[in-house]
Amino acid sequence: MWKMVMYFFCNEEFKHKLFKIKINEIQMKETIEERTITTQRVFQDRQYQIDAAIVRIMKIRKTLTDSVLLSELYNQLKFTLQPSDLKTRVESLIDRDYMERDKENPNEYKYIA
Repeated sequence: MWKMVMYFFCNEEFKHKLFKIKINEIQMKETIEERTITTQRVFQDRQYQIDAAIVRIMKIRKTLTDSVLLSELYNQLKFTLQPSDLKTRVESLIDRDYMERDKENPNEYKYIA
């Protein structure tokens, strides 16, 4: 049996003002450690978007339960949000006096003007 062998040569002296040849480099796969660092950075960047969306929603609605707030955020944000992430952002906004928990119902939040 014959094996077919191909050889490619590059003419390094070739020049033409209308042609540019770009050869893609091989991209390395992202390691697990790099992937976790990337996800952490993305979440840090998204914190401001989440906070702004929560404040916008609460300004309009004044009082909301956490489940309704989560569904409103799903509608406004372009990325999915975990309920645990919502809780941390809400706690941050409560600490910064943007909103407060209802004293009678701990699952309900009130916007502070």
